[in-house]
This record gives sequence, C-alpha cells and structure tokens, in this order.
Amino acid sequence: MTESFARAEVEIEVPFHDIDVMGIAWHGHYAKYLELARCALLDTFDYDVESMQESGYVWPVIEMKIRYAQPLSYRQKIRVEAKLVEIENRMKIDYRIFDVETGRRLTRAHTVQVALDADSGEMLFASPRALLERFQ
Repeated sequence: MTESFARAEVEIEVPFHDIDVMGIAWHGHYAKYLELARCALLDTFDYDVESMQESGYVWPVIEMKIRYAQPLSYRQKIRVEAKLVEIENRMKIDYRIFDVETGRRLTRAHTVQVALDADSGEMLFASPRALLERFQ
C-alpha cells in the first residue's frame, strides 16, 4: 500500500449468510467488509457520516475496484485494512483483506468518494476544508 493520511483495520468472521452455493463468500458481500473498515477509518479522524452531514457535505462512493485473489470461506477470520491515501480532490481509500491465522493477503481493493454539497447536491472539484483541516 502507498503512504497514508490515516489507517484502520477490523476483524470479521465470515458468517454463514454470506456464503454462496460454491461454499465461499459471495463477491457482493465484499463491499460490506470494505464498508466496515471504511467506517473504522473515518472514526480515526472524526469524520463519520454524521460529522460529514454536520459539515454540510455528503461523500458518495463513485468508484470501487476489487481484486479477488483468494476466496473467503465460512467462519474464516479476516482482517480488513483501510488506508486513506488521497484527500485533495477526492477521498481514495486502499484496502487489503488478510487471513488472520496465516497472514496471507486474500483481496485488495480501493474506493473513491467525492464531496457533494448536502443542500444543493453539487459536486465539489476539491475536497472541502471540513476534511482537509483534520490533517493539518
């Protein structure tokens, strides 16, 4: 991973209801695992969803890319790491998913979010001070 502004990780045990007919976690559930790590990351610099809204901005995900290197299985314990790597014009977060027991990397991903004015819905072409001030 590249250098980061902030970092967080969460541990998850893959639940039965996330498993598909092939006995592995259905690919669509990975977004949920990334979201759990992203929420933990945002908490590290006090910019969770409520703080975003209070600052007058919302931050929709506009891009998500996932590279599935190894499947996840029922009851497998995984560690999802999230690193905030870009903040000037957007929020880009890099992720890695590891097997807790072996340390083996299973997945890598990234998301991109942009700031929208909460009242007008207009997209900002640079990150608002409400975000940037948290890193000065």
